[in-house]
Amino acid sequence: MIRVAIIQFPGSNCETESIAAVRRAGMEPVEFLWNQPYSLLEAFDGYVIVGGFSYEDRSRAGVIASLDPVMKIVRQQSETGKPVLGICNGAQILVETGMVPGLKNYRVGMALAPNRREKDGHILGTGFYNVFAHLRMNGDSEKTAFTRHLEEGDTIHIPLAHAEGRFVIPEELLSEMIGSGQTPFQYSDAGGEISKEFPINPNGSVYNLAAVTNPAGNVMAIMPHPERVPAGDPIFSSMREYIQEQQTIETTSCEYNPTSPTLGQYEAKPSGFELPINLVITDNTAHSVQKALEITGIKAGITRKTHWEVDLGDAAESVKEAIIQTGELFNSNKEYVTQIPTTDSKVRILVHDKDDFVGKQKLDTLKDRFHISRIKEIKRSTLWEIDLDDPEDKETLNQIFNTHILWNPFYQNAVYYSS
Repeated sequence: MIRVAIIQFPGSNCETESIAAVRRAGMEPVEFLWNQPYSLLEAFDGYVIVGGFSYEDRSRAGVIASLDPVMKIVRQQSETGKPVLGICNGAQILVETGMVPGLKNYRVGMALAPNRREKDGHILGTGFYNVFAHLRMNGDSEKTAFTRHLEEGDTIHIPLAHAEGRFVIPEELLSEMIGSGQTPFQYSDAGGEISKEFPINPNGSVYNLAAVTNPAGNVMAIMPHPERVPAGDPIFSSMREYIQEQQTIETTSCEYNPTSPTLGQYEAKPSGFELPINLVITDNTAHSVQKALEITGIKAGITRKTHWEVDLGDAAESVKEAIIQTGELFNSNKEYVTQIPTTDSKVRILVHDKDDFVGKQKLDTLKDRFHISRIKEIKRSTLWEIDLDDPEDKETLNQIFNTHILWNPFYQNAVYYSS
């Protein structure tokens, strides 16, 4: 019997459906928890990384789990040709490990960014979205381990449920992936027609992408949920056939080589003000990031603040207090405005989403609901504070940056911050 590991992290919640789908395909599903002996993973024939909210999506979806030692073993097994399927949160984990799209040395090459439902140039909504979607299969069905029981142009109708499912990929890399058959599923209508507009494209993914693979085709990250309905069964039966035929692969990498981001210096707007916000209770996100770094051998203290920057433009200074009193920028029951020390030696990194839907929505709310006009811009960022034993330890700082745990450069910007 083909044995498939159903890999779960704290916060995973789709194991039951995944077990059922693997079983329907004639394989034996075996639950594997993140804290079991890693060496046991080597005995499996394939791997499914299930959906859910691993580590509560702390920092961002999938990134904490991507640094877990379990994923190092999964990556090694994938190099032998074994199939790895990441579904929803599992897809986010695969993207953050660099297993897809498969750049040299597993560098991160793309992002799964917050959803953007867009039509006729207007953003209709952001955030979590749950719907059935049509997926069209592209390319040679033999190219991947998961499409062998489908034909090019076939569509499947399966559910999706996610908040961060928008594939963001550099144009040069996307062209390479299309040419090499790494884009097996696109969002379409029932007849297989593609439109980048909502609702056919439910999350704003580039090229209507619903799934991507590595160059060898044995690792696939798919955001919708094929395990939840029988319509998705061809993906699992294809996986079974691939294993039965004992496929061998040639380990290759994408040619695309991203440039390392250069961090600039934060410059405050002269016509604005800043609001650094702390939590009253323990910040579990910062704690989880620190522990994840420790597991990788990196020692650093990590704290975090929410950072609001409001550009008042030509509005009166009194508007500042009116904005604070609305309660839109922080909840005084669990958050408070703090100060950023000027005398400590912490390294501070300010991370800002390039789209910043939250900042735009807050600006609209203040104008439309509270009638506070003439505000020019509101930006919401995360201020990461890194406490090193030696503040001049550039090597450790670069190691932290290389984990991408603080930001993903494909949909976020980062700058050094000093108050």
